[in-house]
Amino acid sequence: MRKFNIRKVLDGLTAGSSSSSSASSSSQQPQPATRENDIPETLQSEHFQLCKTVRHGFPYQPSALAFDPVQKILAIGTQTGALRLFGRPGVECYCQHDSGAAVIQLQFLINEGALVSALADDTLHLWNLRQKRPAILHSLKFNRERITFCHLPFQSKWLYVGTERGNIHIVNVESFSLSGYVIMWNKAIELSSKSHPGPVVHISDNPMDEGKLLMGFESGTVVLWDLKSKKAEYRYTHDEAIHSVAWHHEGKQFICSHSDGTLTIWNVRNPTKPLQTITPHGKQVKDGKKPEPCKPILKVEYKTTRAGEPFIILSGGLSYDTVGRRPCLTVMHGKSTAVLEMDYSIVDFLTLCETPYPNDFQEPYAVVVLLEKDLVLIDLAQNGYPIFENPYPLSIHESPVTCCEYFADCPVDLIPVLYSVGARQKRQGYSKKEWPINGGNWGLVTQSYPEIIITGHADGSIKFWDASAITLQVLYKLKTAKVFEKSRNKDDKPSTDIVDEDPYAIQIISWCAESRMLCIAGVSAHVIVYRFSKQEINTEVIPMLEVRLLYEINYIESPDPEQLPPLPTPGTGSNPQSIAPQSHPSTSSSSSDGLRDNVPCLKVKNSPLKQSPGYQVELVIQLVWVSGEPPQQITSLAINSAYGLVVFGNCNGIALVDYLQKTTLLNLGTVELYGSNDPYRREPRSPRKSRQPSGAGLCDINEGTTVQEDRCKSPTSDVKDNSFSRSRSSSVTSIDKESREAISALHFCETFTRKADTTPSPCLWVGTTLGTVLVIALNLPPGGEQRLLQPVIVSPSGTILRLKGAILRMAFLDTTGSLVPPAYEPWREQNVPEDKDEKDKLKKRRPVSVSPSSSQEISENQYAVICSEKQAKVISLPSQNCTYKQNITETSFVLRGDIVALSNSICLACFCANGHIMTFSLPSLRPLLDVYYLPLTNMRIARTFCFTNNGQALYLVSPTEIQRITYSQETCENLQEMLGELFTPVETPEAPNRGFFKGLFGGGAQSLDREELFGESAAGKASRSLAQHIPGPGGIEGVKGAASGIVCELARARIALDERGQKLGELEERTAAMLASADSFSKHAHEMMLKCKDKKWYQF
Repeated sequence: MRKFNIRKVLDGLTAGSSSSSSASSSSQQPQPATRENDIPETLQSEHFQLCKTVRHGFPYQPSALAFDPVQKILAIGTQTGALRLFGRPGVECYCQHDSGAAVIQLQFLINEGALVSALADDTLHLWNLRQKRPAILHSLKFNRERITFCHLPFQSKWLYVGTERGNIHIVNVESFSLSGYVIMWNKAIELSSKSHPGPVVHISDNPMDEGKLLMGFESGTVVLWDLKSKKAEYRYTHDEAIHSVAWHHEGKQFICSHSDGTLTIWNVRNPTKPLQTITPHGKQVKDGKKPEPCKPILKVEYKTTRAGEPFIILSGGLSYDTVGRRPCLTVMHGKSTAVLEMDYSIVDFLTLCETPYPNDFQEPYAVVVLLEKDLVLIDLAQNGYPIFENPYPLSIHESPVTCCEYFADCPVDLIPVLYSVGARQKRQGYSKKEWPINGGNWGLVTQSYPEIIITGHADGSIKFWDASAITLQVLYKLKTAKVFEKSRNKDDKPSTDIVDEDPYAIQIISWCAESRMLCIAGVSAHVIVYRFSKQEINTEVIPMLEVRLLYEINYIESPDPEQLPPLPTPGTGSNPQSIAPQSHPSTSSSSSDGLRDNVPCLKVKNSPLKQSPGYQVELVIQLVWVSGEPPQQITSLAINSAYGLVVFGNCNGIALVDYLQKTTLLNLGTVELYGSNDPYRREPRSPRKSRQPSGAGLCDINEGTTVQEDRCKSPTSDVKDNSFSRSRSSSVTSIDKESREAISALHFCETFTRKADTTPSPCLWVGTTLGTVLVIALNLPPGGEQRLLQPVIVSPSGTILRLKGAILRMAFLDTTGSLVPPAYEPWREQNVPEDKDEKDKLKKRRPVSVSPSSSQEISENQYAVICSEKQAKVISLPSQNCTYKQNITETSFVLRGDIVALSNSICLACFCANGHIMTFSLPSLRPLLDVYYLPLTNMRIARTFCFTNNGQALYLVSPTEIQRITYSQETCENLQEMLGELFTPVETPEAPNRGFFKGLFGGGAQSLDREELFGESAAGKASRSLAQHIPGPGGIEGVKGAASGIVCELARARIALDERGQKLGELEERTAAMLASADSFSKHAHEMMLKCKDKKWYQF
């Protein structure tokens, strides 16, 4: 990825010149050059490189499934052209077809380390799985016909491809070229037939005779084709359309599934009528009447066992009167029929068997069921068919993800302690056997630091994940909705009226890893503070606070009275609010007796709450309705364990709460924070009649106005996700934002509040959507008992500075340029009385301010780093001079900015709405990386993108998948070693023994030299216009140049394929070879006899 370097240098030059020009024009930057010399910066452009690492989660919109029974690897294809490969837990891989067309079928070259994918754009691709990042070796594009079904016999290099026209073409998977041998539909069906048989829905060869090919057409016709004589041997016709066909391993019977919910079993030699017709879910009808038709059976598999009855496994086929019944998989074994209900509709299923050979007893042991949103594995060997516990992290989307946070380099004891409390939450009743998909090998662990991902969900749940070393495993799940009363019936919804559904959805997560304090903000304007404990407790009364955040402003300087927003609700005349209350579907019921006031959106439980070990409720804070207007959703949140404070803000104002004393310390409208010197003229500039508050739904608070109907929609509704289009001027001050300035960033720190300060003190920095940074000083009582008795005194101390665009992130550096972390109190168990309890309370860890040496001025004690949507500034404290400034983007805006640690240094990482990922050095804000990575196609990416330490970042790439990326050169270089290997050398099991009598009298498996039939010498060349060969990027040259360490694996794969082709000799040649070997054996035996006849026994 060195190609980015030139661009980085250019960007560095342009940004450097722009920043220097802005520095020269600004009077606030007296000595930028000398500052840079004072703090040496170690990070350079070459430390940065951007690449994707791994993708976790369930494949979004799955469409195809395949399994290699020897390598034990599972492949899933999706409707967006993605390919996910799964081996043993921890070995998984993501690939993508460039076209993005849906995958319609997958076929492994069993035990060859290769896979064929068929796509909806009528292309076939051969993937090489023998390298850590699979690549396409060959592609074949069909021009005149549409692909409907593919079949690759075990240990064959000839792939049968059925088409929509009913023809079957044959592809050589070595060269990916078409054979001249074609089975035309009109030759396959009877000449007397007047209609077209429909597309090919099934192809398979007779397990006992490779020369006989069974072809199923959609209309209901099945043909047994003799490949040698090039004609149909038998034709089986049925009235009902066919969905799938499966063989009995002896090759004497096959079973078809039909669109009327029936199964027909046919004897190969009796094409006149089926041997048996079964309607698995049909009602028993007397008097010989036909049973009522059922839903189509979409797929059937017929698997035999040595010891007992065969298994018939099918999906679909339920009777039409089972309205509302969940999708089912039916397992018929002897006389028993088990109907297994699934949570989602079935996309495909496969039966896992002990042997890869189709002509042997199959001995099925499990069924893999690919559902629309889940992967289920059923144990066929245990009574009741229990499911296996799924070890893959496929439950990310159990409830839709609404926000994400990512923490790299956490305290080492966190993952074990979260795992131990989470282990108690595991479900019981799984199969006792180990997960059977166990192919591949793990990569080397080169990263030793712990990583945790926290996901917030639409149902109010929060999941903690262990994300160390590019794996993902769920640790612990917290249900925040447990503290609220749930409405008994659907009509009774007086409380959840900010949103129609998902009233508990998580919007913001604030977590302190050292103290283990957790705070969440939900969509119903609620905040919950949690404390971690290993002990179970019973809470008699859930501590609760209600906060009335009121936004009041009089438009004194309004130029035109006509431009004032009208107040449609008559009762709000006395309430001088700038924004009219919205009408809500559920408020009408409660507004009959006047305006709704002082009522929270959710009702906290008043019964005792049993709290399991893990996160336990410390305090619930709710914003209340004000004079008929619902509380506005929370836009920013912060918690500090050393100060015992939690703060949150929205477009009305800010509230600061002491969670130890359970009191509200500060409750101010945003305008009141400014005091008398409000720099903004807050009059509306356009005659728009109604305006909506920002922050509706689970959007970034910079989302500006929202459509009126969306105000009552779920935060997870598709409206927010479908597109991300908004006109955005260079200034973010939209009409609504001018009238309602939201709190967009909060940061607790120990720093200099005023210019005259000589020592740092605890304070809270507040950033707003108008780009203002304000400071609130905190006067904390001493620790211990006094902390619980004396009040915390807070005093807003005015504006520090302004930036263009909404403030996103703030951080502080010491004199050496190192990050000053917020103060925290180390975690200790609260629920166990200890002798040292009082002493522990006194021990508060606070960041030590670096005492200035004699050579340094007092004014250079700290630096504040402020990042907004448009620019970043570094402010020297306490002098409050702007030391460095960088305009990040003019035409777009920053969605996420984080100050992160990398290579023993720190930098500012930004993700812009135009798809660029950028990093800047600190404190000088030199551009180090600028790469166009990802266009912002929907709000889901904006809502979930986050950077963390050591060059890691992630976002939700689809509703079900997390994509992790790295911007660190070192991680990119080590990635190849860290990735697992999919292909491992495994011996192919021995072919089944034919037995003496079968070999003597026939009846065993008949082999076929396909090369002689389909090769160019016999079948000629295929029409050039039919399909076009495209060489893949994963050719020999590509692999030689790749850093995989597996040199020429593809060449070896080719040799293996050649060897296999050579093994498939014609029958006469094999007979001749056997005669020759018998002749040579007799010669060797004779020579041996002559050699040994004069030897004594002791000479051997």
